[in-house]
Amino acid sequence: METMSTPTLGPGHTRADFDALPDDGNRYELLEGEIVVAPSPGLDHQRLAGELYVTLREACPPEWMVLFAPFDVALAESTVVEPDLLVTERDRPTQRALEGPPLLAVEILSPSSRGRDQVRKKRLYEKAGVPSYWIVDPEVPSLTAWQLQDGRYAAVASVAAEEEWTATEPFAVTLRPIELTR
Repeated sequence: METMSTPTLGPGHTRADFDALPDDGNRYELLEGEIVVAPSPGLDHQRLAGELYVTLREACPPEWMVLFAPFDVALAESTVVEPDLLVTERDRPTQRALEGPPLLAVEILSPSSRGRDQVRKKRLYEKAGVPSYWIVDPEVPSLTAWQLQDGRYAAVASVAAEEEWTATEPFAVTLRPIELTR
């Protein structure tokens, strides 16, 4: 597999700079003051995102909601992320963004986002206090989940292919990675 890099627009940017970006069809994130431009996700990524969205939505309590990208999550003045899926309280998002951490952030790995999702965004979610963070890898397929414990992420699940895992946070839902790749 060929590793792809993602173009960036230098450090030192703020939320105001981010909000002033054109609506040009590109996907942008603001990571610690650095504007990152990401390519559109591929077919496998989108299929998996759709299956996971349906699974989460069916299990989601009525006072919460499941959202999918593109939707901004402002974690700090210098950090606005766009998780592939997120769970939050129904009354928190505005039409434009979610201010502060969601209950769950999910990233689906793509060639251009693999390292960023596994290291940098995991660290940013942890620092912002996102209680649950999942990474799904469509290539394996697999799911790794972390839960915030005393301000640090602790791994709570690592399942592949036919293995089954039942999450308890933010709500109970049973997943098998292979079923997400239908």
